[in-house]
Amino acid sequence: MSIVFPSVFPLDFPAAFEPFYQLHLQRLKLAGMRPRTIESYALGVRRAGHYFNYQINALTESQLTQYFSDLKDGRSWSTLKHSLYGLQFYYAKVLHKDWPAPHLVKAPNSQTLPDIVTIEQMQKIIASTKVLSYRVFFYVLYSLGLRLGECLRLQVGDIDGDRLRVQIRDAKGNRDRFVPLPPETLRALRQYWSVHRHPTLLFPNRARGLNKAHLAATHLDAGGAQRALRAVCQACGLKKEFRPIACDTAMPPIA
Repeated sequence: MSIVFPSVFPLDFPAAFEPFYQLHLQRLKLAGMRPRTIESYALGVRRAGHYFNYQINALTESQLTQYFSDLKDGRSWSTLKHSLYGLQFYYAKVLHKDWPAPHLVKAPNSQTLPDIVTIEQMQKIIASTKVLSYRVFFYVLYSLGLRLGECLRLQVGDIDGDRLRVQIRDAKGNRDRFVPLPPETLRALRQYWSVHRHPTLLFPNRARGLNKAHLAATHLDAGGAQRALRAVCQACGLKKEFRPIACDTAMPPIA
């Protein structure tokens, strides 16, 4: 019988585990990893801690075999790999121990191309998105051809309205880059910012409501944005799994 893993893992750990976890976070930062990678690796350690009742400092190959076997049921290979890498980093940089299960996990070597979204399909998605923050977010995401995290992390200072370009910070490979900014996208961003007026974030978290969005400490939740996009696609009758991709044709104005 497979184990059901929760979707959220608490941050209130047993006292004995807390210093190890904090040291793990510090070492991840000092390794120069991107924030999203740090969170993925840290989540892998929290997940394993939850599974083993936070006794993960002396795991055996047999224990890890059972753990990753249970984890694979209902989880993607990406989740499995990040959990593995997070634990391996924990053993190497926090415990200074050899990894007890080398060559245990081997993901299949396969590559798939993302489905291409047509302009008409994107118009349909935008028109069907009722929540303003998600409607503008999806529009910007596709009109700029950004990755999900890149778009979520956009800040007011990244927008160069005079040169019609956007600076994408801490992109893949820890490199910054510039992307063209269509005038209609700039107009949509300005209109949306006038609604929430956050001093830094373009897409602030709205967990406390729109009136307090300017006080948010974080951007929109990535999981929430993905779920919203999936729900809108299903409501539109679009069966494919769409991913952000640069468009050769300019996006039409947002309604």
